[in-house]
Amino acid sequence: MSQHTSIDSIRHDYQRDSLGRSDLQASPFEQFAIWLQDAIDDGLPEPTAMTLATIGADGGPTARTVLLKDQPQGGFTFYTNYESRKGQEMAAHPQVGLLFLWKELERQVHIRGVVEKVSREESENYFFSRPYASRIGAWASRQSQEIESREALMAQAAEAEARFPDSGAADCVPLPDFWGGYRVKPSSFEFWQGGPGRKHDRFIYRPADSGDWEIIRLNP
Repeated sequence: MSQHTSIDSIRHDYQRDSLGRSDLQASPFEQFAIWLQDAIDDGLPEPTAMTLATIGADGGPTARTVLLKDQPQGGFTFYTNYESRKGQEMAAHPQVGLLFLWKELERQVHIRGVVEKVSREESENYFFSRPYASRIGAWASRQSQEIESREALMAQAAEAEARFPDSGAADCVPLPDFWGGYRVKPSSFEFWQGGPGRKHDRFIYRPADSGDWEIIRLNP
C-alpha cells in the first residue's frame, strides 16, 4: 500500500537569499530586468512565464499563464487572440494583474496595471518572427470557443495550412485581424524574496507625487 503525504505537512523553508532596501534599484523596471536576467542565467524553465489575472464577465477573477515578449521599458507585452475569453475580459475591464514566480530563486514579482493593445505594426513584427506552425496555430484556433474533438482542431489547422502554404517567407501567413499584442502599463510593482521561518522580504513600488517611485517595505 502506498503511503500518501499529508498536504498540510508539505513546506519549504526559504534560505537562498534576502532582499534589503539597499539592494533595490530606484526604477522598478530596472529591478525587474535584473531579476529576470537572474532567472534566465540560472537556466530556469520558462523564465518569461507570467500569470495574467483579469476580471471575468461575472465580476469574478480569472487567471492563466502567458509569456512576456519584450524587455519591459514602460510596459509588459504579450500576444494572444483578441476574441479569446481574456481578450473579451480585458476589453471590458482593462485593469489586470501579472505574477512572475521564479520558485527556484524563491522570488515573485506582482504587478498591477492597465492593459492596452499595441500597434498592428508591432504585432506584425512579432507575428512574422514566429515559426510557421505557430502562425498557422493562430489561424486554426478559435480560442476559448467550444470544440468537439482534437481531430476537429487538426482539421482547422489543415485548412489554414492549405490556405497559407509554407513558402518560407515570413509573411506567407498574414497576421489575423483577431490576433495581436497587449501591453500592461504598471501602476505598482511588488518584489518578494522568500526568507527563513516565513520572514520574507517584500517591497512595493508605487508612484510618488514627485513623478518618481516610492519604495515601501511590507510585512510578509
